Amino acid sequence: MSVVESTKEVLNGTLVFTGTRVPVRNLFDCLVAGDTVKIFLEDYPTVSFEQVRHVLQNAEVAIENAAA
Repeated sequence: MSVVESTKEVLNGTLVFTGTRVPVRNLFDCLVAGDTVKIFLEDYPTVSFEQVRHVLQNAEVAIENAAA
């Protein structure tokens, strides 16, 4: 099962955490602003730590692949 999804019915296709209306972009915006994952999860309780962990791991892999 995917931890993120994009459907026209939810925020016009914006990539969100599965089962929520929380855009994945919000996670990165919070981190760039200096917030911690803990603060993000407190602000968005419908998102699980496992979803965040998975997204960040996939981002790390994408960055490593892009640098190769």
